[in-house]
Amino acid sequence: MRYALLMHHQEPGDGELNPEVIAEAQRAFDVYAKALEQAGVLLSADVLQPTQGTTTVTRREGTLRVQDGPFAETKEALAGVFLLDVPDLDAAIGWAEKCPGAQWGVVEIRPVATAFLDGGWTS
Repeated sequence: MRYALLMHHQEPGDGELNPEVIAEAQRAFDVYAKALEQAGVLLSADVLQPTQGTTTVTRREGTLRVQDGPFAETKEALAGVFLLDVPDLDAAIGWAEKCPGAQWGVVEIRPVATAFLDGGWTS
């Protein structure tokens, strides 16, 4: 079963994090991603740019609207996504527990409903 681990955390301001803290987090995520890959469950992993780089697109009544910034104003922002293929929710929880982001934010586990793979949609 495919699960998305969605990492949410409060975004730090410019210069708010010590470079050593950033380097330590990068090392922790490198170890985590390599463990997922070695276990054969990692489909993809993406760390997102801060929300200040976000662009939102909507189409209402035939009109395109493009805006800078995130759609929702929240304290915590989506920071990254790990897409896993594991046997069940318990396995996804086990991997989410090991995610470094769980130490300073929230890791949301969401089952994938459908996926476009090999030229077609699958459930």
